[in-house]
Amino acid sequence: MKAAIKNVPNILSVIRLCLVPVFLIVFFEYDKKYALAVYVIASITDVLDGFLARKLNAQSNVGRILDPLGDKLMAIAVISCLTVSGILPLWVLLFFLVKDALMILGGVIIHKHYGMEMPSSNFLGKAASAILFIVCSLMMIFPGRIGEEAIMIAVAVAAAAFVSYLFTFRNVTKAGNSSENARG
Repeated sequence: MKAAIKNVPNILSVIRLCLVPVFLIVFFEYDKKYALAVYVIASITDVLDGFLARKLNAQSNVGRILDPLGDKLMAIAVISCLTVSGILPLWVLLFFLVKDALMILGGVIIHKHYGMEMPSSNFLGKAASAILFIVCSLMMIFPGRIGEEAIMIAVAVAAAAFVSYLFTFRNVTKAGNSSENARG
């Protein structure tokens, strides 16, 4: 029973991954307010899985992959839908695609080359996710009424989080290189 409870955070991450295609279908086939409900549910699973993983001491390598993967896929799905609908400019989608691809690549390099775990998200990353959620949610409710300023704030905080992750990546790779040099 105890092992099953420790799997709950990963189950929530899998549910979030499964909600990505549901969001896409609901966004284009039904009312955007229903799509927003799917997005809210996905975001709740994100908060819950992180909370439960810490509370139950159930952090795992699988969770370190599933959680950010679910977050990134849902965010890209939402931004893509808003872009295709003409609510967001294309450059916003391109920015997030490039940023997320580079972050995934960095995580793979850290794990494969250095044998280290993926670094946890930091405060800026969490703030960027929260701001993006708020801005995208408002755009689904009030398309065309949310100004470029809100988009720019979301992009600026996401860019700041990305830069902070670059410093983390640099520090992790330096530490990995130092330990390799000490062994060799």
